[in-house]
Amino acid sequence: MDKVDKGMAFLEFQGIVQSFGKVKAVDDVSLGIKQGEVFSLLGPSGCGKTTLLRICAGFQRPQSGRVILNGQDITDLPPEKRKVNTVFQNYALFPNLNVYDNIAFGLRILRRPEVEIRREVDRMLDLADMAEHAHKRVNEISGGQKQRVAIARALVNKPQVLLLDEPLAALDLKLRQRMLVELDSIHDEVGITFVYVTHDQGEAMSISDTIAVMNKGKVEQIGSPAEIYEAPRSSFVAAFIGDTNFFDGHVTWVKGEYSQISIEDFGDVLVFNDKNVRLGGAVHLSLRPEKLLISSEKPAEKENVNLFKGVVEEVVYLGSHTKYWVRVGEYRLAVIRQHRRFLLDEKPISWQDEVWLEWHADDGFMLERYSEADEALLVLPDYEDEEETEESVETPAEETAPAGEDA
Repeated sequence: MDKVDKGMAFLEFQGIVQSFGKVKAVDDVSLGIKQGEVFSLLGPSGCGKTTLLRICAGFQRPQSGRVILNGQDITDLPPEKRKVNTVFQNYALFPNLNVYDNIAFGLRILRRPEVEIRREVDRMLDLADMAEHAHKRVNEISGGQKQRVAIARALVNKPQVLLLDEPLAALDLKLRQRMLVELDSIHDEVGITFVYVTHDQGEAMSISDTIAVMNKGKVEQIGSPAEIYEAPRSSFVAAFIGDTNFFDGHVTWVKGEYSQISIEDFGDVLVFNDKNVRLGGAVHLSLRPEKLLISSEKPAEKENVNLFKGVVEEVVYLGSHTKYWVRVGEYRLAVIRQHRRFLLDEKPISWQDEVWLEWHADDGFMLERYSEADEALLVLPDYEDEEETEESVETPAEETAPAGEDA
C-alpha cells in the first residue's frame, strides 16, 4: 500500500473499513490528498470508491478508521457540519426552482443576507457560464447546463473539498469531453480540492493530478496519470487502465541495466531492470500495444530492441489508428499503429500477413503483483466470442445438463 505523506495531506483517510454483510466494501484504506489538487478514485463497480466518498461526505460512518480534514477529525461530524459538498450523478436539483434559486438554496438555508446571496450567486453564475439562463426552470436547460448548476450550487457555500460522484455519467461522449474541460477550468478558478469518483479511465486520466486505482475494496496504486499508465504495479492496474499485453517468464541473464527473460512458446525478451531481479526468478511483464512497431519488411536490428516475426490474426481500423492482433508463438499480441500519414498507394497490413514486431527493452514494465484473472480485463477480438458460441453449439446432447438443473 502507498504510504501517506501526512506532512502534506489536507484530506486523509486513515485505516477506513466498511462492510455490508459479508462483503468488505472498503478494506483498510489509507490515503492522503493534497490541498487544491484533483484527486480521482478510479475503479470498477463495487470497488469501494463511492463508499469512500460517502464516508467523506458524512452520509455513512465507517466501522473503523478516521477521516481528517485540514487537521480536524470529521469522522463523527454530521454532513451539514463538514466543509464538504457533493455533486451527484443525477444532479439532485430542485425542479420547482429556477437556476438562480437552486444555486442560492444553500445560502438561504444558512440565512445569509440577501445582498451576500445575490453577490455570491452572480459570481457562481458567471463561473458556470449560466448567467443568461438564471431565470430558467431546471427542465428548460440541457444536461450539461444542469451539471454546471449542480457544481455552482455546491461551490457557492465555499467548501474546502468538493466531492464529485460520477458527475458526467449521464452525459453523451462529446458533452462529457466538453464538461471535463469546463470542470478543469472551474477548478483552476476556485482552487479548492476536488475528489472525483469515476469508473471511466479516460475521465480520470484527463482531469486528475493524482489517481488512486481501487479494486475489491483496496487501493491498488496511487500516482499521477503518467505513473499509473506507464508504470503499473499490478496486472489489474495494467489491464484496467488502457490496454496491454502480458508475458510471464524467468530471468536467464542479467547484464547492467538489462535482463533477458525467457518466455515459453515465445522466445527471449530483453527488458530494463526496474526491479530487483535474480537469475531464474519469475517475471511478469506488461507491454502497452502502442509501444510495439509493426512493419511488413524486416527492420534493421538495433541495440536493446526486441524483434519478432508474427502473423496478423485481426485488423480493426479506428480512424486515428489501427489495432492489430498478431500471433507470435502461443501469444497473441495487441498492437496499435498511429496514422501519422495516409498514403493511398501504400499497401496496408492485412489479415494473415506476415509481419515484424519490434519494441525497445525500456518499454516493457515488470509487475510487482500478477493475477491470471486480470487477463479477463483485456480487449479481445470479437471472433473469440464466435468461437465460444460455435463450441457450445457443437456440444453433444448427452453432455449438457438436463432442463431445470444447474449446469
